[in-house]
Amino acid sequence: MSDVFSTTVPCADCAERRQDLEATGHRVLECRDDSTLPGYCTLRYTRPAATADGAPAALAATQGQAARAIINIFETGEVRGDYSAVTLLPGDSGRLTYGRAQTTLGSGNLHLLISRYCATAGARFGARLRPWLQALAMRSPAADTDQKLHNLLRASADDPVMRDVQDAFFDEVYWEPAARAASRLGIRSPLGTAVVYDSWVHGSWAPLRDRTSAAGTVASAGEHDWVRRYVRLRREWLGTHANALLRTTVYRMDAFQRLIDLDAWGLQLPLVVRGHEISLATLSALPPNCYDGPQPGSRPLGVQSPLQRGLDVRLVQLALSDQGCDVRADGIYGNASSRFIRAFQRTSELPETGIADAALIQRLLALGD
Repeated sequence: MSDVFSTTVPCADCAERRQDLEATGHRVLECRDDSTLPGYCTLRYTRPAATADGAPAALAATQGQAARAIINIFETGEVRGDYSAVTLLPGDSGRLTYGRAQTTLGSGNLHLLISRYCATAGARFGARLRPWLQALAMRSPAADTDQKLHNLLRASADDPVMRDVQDAFFDEVYWEPAARAASRLGIRSPLGTAVVYDSWVHGSWAPLRDRTSAAGTVASAGEHDWVRRYVRLRREWLGTHANALLRTTVYRMDAFQRLIDLDAWGLQLPLVVRGHEISLATLSALPPNCYDGPQPGSRPLGVQSPLQRGLDVRLVQLALSDQGCDVRADGIYGNASSRFIRAFQRTSELPETGIADAALIQRLLALGD
């Protein structure tokens, strides 16, 4: 059976989003009022059985990666995207957001993402995240503020399984339907597809598409002119929006306008977007804030200059978080981590050095098993 996805949209946009989903091959199962967000409704849908017609594979691999990288930069400020990013912005209807493409608790997609990860063989943190699935499914307010959950989400980004799950999930929910929507409209260029993808992630693609087409379709105006008009219209819409958070995102359209001015319709590499280099090197690098070593116990941890970073630090911080410490599991051993290690040493009747040696690390990690 196909996976069932959901998205939460303003009721006023529901008909448009449903039309968009159905036009791009999705099957909408139901639309219901969202009891937790007055004025919003939730659409549940399955993805198309096949993607041969207008499939995003029409773009070369590097062009598709470049298009995704642009939106990664918009969403998390990183070319590869920040797989560990946990964000909660006041006034954001999505509420808690997580991962490379910042999927949201409010839409229901965070629950789907974590469910898929927990069901994947080899998921290192699956057993520890599984108890949170019900709260995520219910979109519980507790998930917005629970530091232990947030630290688990951050730490799970070190797991290559989570990164693979995020890539597949975000492609299915955002990239593939956006690429099909662009293709069906007659948009073929990588830059034009990136513009559509950005709106699919950011919201309100359908009404702005229709307003742009009212002055001339892609077929009648030509793709480049249509995309130029769309970018100008969307910038005006963002800049005058009643939601102050949206007004701050006009930079997205400014970045696209610069690429248009540079005639970068093919997104040939290398590119620079908002000061970030998109190249074969940056696209193949280990994602930021993800660690594949050192292994716990392979070195003592203490405050140094430069600060120690790595998988061992993250796991120690996660163990401290499990013990109730208000520590952020960011993988950087700073003064806060040292202070909590001293406190743990004190309660364990050990010398208060603030340094975690191999024995202390093993003891901490054993408490979480």
